[in-house]
Amino acid sequence: VQLQASGGGLVRPGESLRLSCLASGRTFSRYAMGWFRQRPGEEREFVAAINLSGGTDLYADAAKGRFTISRNNAKNTVDLQMNSLMREDTAVYYCASYPTGSYWPKDVVEFWGQGTLVTVSS
Repeated sequence: VQLQASGGGLVRPGESLRLSCLASGRTFSRYAMGWFRQRPGEEREFVAAINLSGGTDLYADAAKGRFTISRNNAKNTVDLQMNSLMREDTAVYYCASYPTGSYWPKDVVEFWGQGTLVTVSS
């Protein structure tokens, strides 16, 4: 399984950014997908997840109301729309594929992407 994340970059506080992850190697629509991040000097942490159909999702408290996860099963992609970005959102963001169609337990990931860097700075 390969997960290719893209869309990272440098933005100012308050701006938006959209990350995208293209998956290959297995039937995308059978598995839940997620996004994690690792901030400088910290452990990798959960950001958001979406189930196999896109019918349910889950967000970390820091992402609620600002980030939206979505998926397109026809294109094998999962996106993370990030609005109202803050300096604290600076991190390497990782796409993740779960072992089943559910994202529970949310920290049990089967495959990781390579990460894309998001820097929020004025």
